Amino acid sequence: MDDTLRRAALDYHRLPTPGKVTIEPTKRMINQRDLALAYSPGVAAPCEEIAADPGKAMDYTARGNLVAVISNGTAVLGLGAIGALASKPVMEGKGVLFKKFADIDVFDIEVDTTDPEKFVEAVALLEPTFGGINLEDIKAPECFAIEAALRERMSIPVFHDDQHGTAIVVAAAVRNALVLQGKTLAEAKLVTSGAGAAALACVDLLVAMGLPAENVTLTDKDGVIHAGREGMLPNMARYARNTNARTLPDVLPGANVFLGLSAPGVLKPEWLPLLAENPLIFALANPEPEILPDVAREARPDAIIATGRSDFPNQVNNVLCFPYIFRGALDVGATAINEPMKMAAAEAIASLARLPAHESVSQAYGGRKLVFGPEYIIPTPFDPRLIAEIAPAVAKAAMETGVATRPVDIETYRRALAQKNTRSAQVMLPVFEGARGTRTRIAYGEGEDERVLRAIQDALDDGIVSPVIVARRRILEERLPALGLRFELDRDVEVIDPETDEALMSELVEAYRTAAGRKGVPAPEAIRHVHRRPTVTAAMLLRTGRVDAALVGGNSEYWGQVKHVLRIIEREPGAQRVYALSGLILDAGALFITDSHMVTEPTPEQVAEMTLLASEELRHFGLDPRVALLSHSNFGASHSPSARKMRAALAILREAAPDLAVDGEMHADAALSQPLRERLVSDGRFEGSANLLVMPNLDAANITLTALSASSSTATVGPMLMGLSQPIHVLTPSATSRTILNLTAIAASEVLTKA
Repeated sequence: MDDTLRRAALDYHRLPTPGKVTIEPTKRMINQRDLALAYSPGVAAPCEEIAADPGKAMDYTARGNLVAVISNGTAVLGLGAIGALASKPVMEGKGVLFKKFADIDVFDIEVDTTDPEKFVEAVALLEPTFGGINLEDIKAPECFAIEAALRERMSIPVFHDDQHGTAIVVAAAVRNALVLQGKTLAEAKLVTSGAGAAALACVDLLVAMGLPAENVTLTDKDGVIHAGREGMLPNMARYARNTNARTLPDVLPGANVFLGLSAPGVLKPEWLPLLAENPLIFALANPEPEILPDVAREARPDAIIATGRSDFPNQVNNVLCFPYIFRGALDVGATAINEPMKMAAAEAIASLARLPAHESVSQAYGGRKLVFGPEYIIPTPFDPRLIAEIAPAVAKAAMETGVATRPVDIETYRRALAQKNTRSAQVMLPVFEGARGTRTRIAYGEGEDERVLRAIQDALDDGIVSPVIVARRRILEERLPALGLRFELDRDVEVIDPETDEALMSELVEAYRTAAGRKGVPAPEAIRHVHRRPTVTAAMLLRTGRVDAALVGGNSEYWGQVKHVLRIIEREPGAQRVYALSGLILDAGALFITDSHMVTEPTPEQVAEMTLLASEELRHFGLDPRVALLSHSNFGASHSPSARKMRAALAILREAAPDLAVDGEMHADAALSQPLRERLVSDGRFEGSANLLVMPNLDAANITLTALSASSSTATVGPMLMGLSQPIHVLTPSATSRTILNLTAIAASEVLTKA
């Protein structure tokens, strides 16, 4: 990595608090009684219950939702045997993925020994603490013996993700690719490049799912794994062939599947004609695959190609699997993760790719056509249906194979996972993924602001923007080196300098006179507005088609900048007003609030309009809207003007959008608590917690937003302007560089949506 990225990564891990994880209590601790319940004497009660029945630890402790991510640092990413302590950032990162994707808590544990027996002993003694063990970054062949020994000794799931997570996703992808090629596993002939832990686990799972073992040929850096080779482990020897072939090209003729889990560039393009018709080429070495997809496709246009990288179609990514297989195993108290559970996970992943892509995923990926086919054989990591498909399949397999100690009703469980949608805490991920690579032309009005410049650098690194900066060039030439930013003027960004770009500025002035002349801007003022008000300049760049979207404001009062925008950018056809939607990414998930900045006292019709616009925005984030119309009144308890307004808005919405999950009027606590709503009404219109709060007026919306966003752990999204015909958003003075980056991705996705 370059020095700038290295410094940024170090700062990310160091500031404001070292590391990526923390521990927070789940129970209140505010008075003497709480202390007595949490510790002495109250804690004795659950201790006694667990001593009498160990299974009750799942009821009274966090064990049932706690996984250990454990390594000895002998095979860390591409860094090798860097040791247990140096592996800790990776283990913390794995814990973050567990939490974000499946709401599973993690303790990362780094065991300082390379002795397999000592490692096994240390981990096995931790069984009372955890509901599951995720082994990570342990080198082969020791990883095989370690996992086998721990599975034998422990009565909780033990899962080496480097092996089995990869295997599950590969199996799903191979299954679907063969379907597209009109073949079955029973007919396939597979050759590997690599015979390590991941490759052997992939082959073992595919054989369990129907691939004949005799149709498998393993190769590694020393050549073909043949029957006369010495020093083979049993799981490798199982696939040793009686053959005189000794090199990879010797065994490629007629192969349907090439599975690479080895090293960069080992599959040469001149060898590809040896493969069978319509081959599958899985080049999974990272970051550089065994062969680049473009090179492979040129030699074999009939091939289906997968890699481990996010910048190519068909990314084989373990995050499709490990959070959800543990979610299902934990929720039924599984004592192991067995082969049927792995196969169930693979089949669930494969089946999901064959369904029509979720609306949110299709929108997030913009111009890319996500239809089951050669470039879409496995779901994206941001498909919101993953948890509700994979975890129940795993849980069902656990129950059917007798390893579940806490059986569940599968359909009820599936619905609960779909409603909880724990992935909403990752609300921005699909937006960024869809915007990546689009290089959308976005104008930034306050181009000299440090926050904006840092956001532009991040957006350039993500490949989501071709920035157009409204700024004085002389200021930028001084500021960029001082800030340590890498992008170059005129190469990476276009600069619109009001001091020197006379021809362009003159064109914008004339266009502005036409647009704003009858909206309160006298003709003599047009020059001053365009030259001295960056919001006007950027908005005019958008209006005249020189950019695709714009972000303006951030250094002055919000509403004043909005007024400039409204003179220039027209409303959507039929829209009564323009509204603002803001989002909060809380520990419990994403919560959106409207109208947070624009309309002071909306009418019932306007409340309904903003609700429909906001609901559509939530779908862009991969969320199914669950809408609560808020009031001081609960379901008809008051006849105040405010309560009547929200009831009238509900009537309009139910007629205009009968399928929308919306209810009201209600208190905020009722919106966020289904049990409370059920005590108030028996015919509620949505389940779980609301994720869109529609407020009766601007005061309520803005006060709620700012109060909730005051916490340092709360990330904000927006405000996003709704109801305009072109993508433009106004920054608040409190916007951070991360807020600006989020709005950059949102604006880029809106360009794709409106195209």
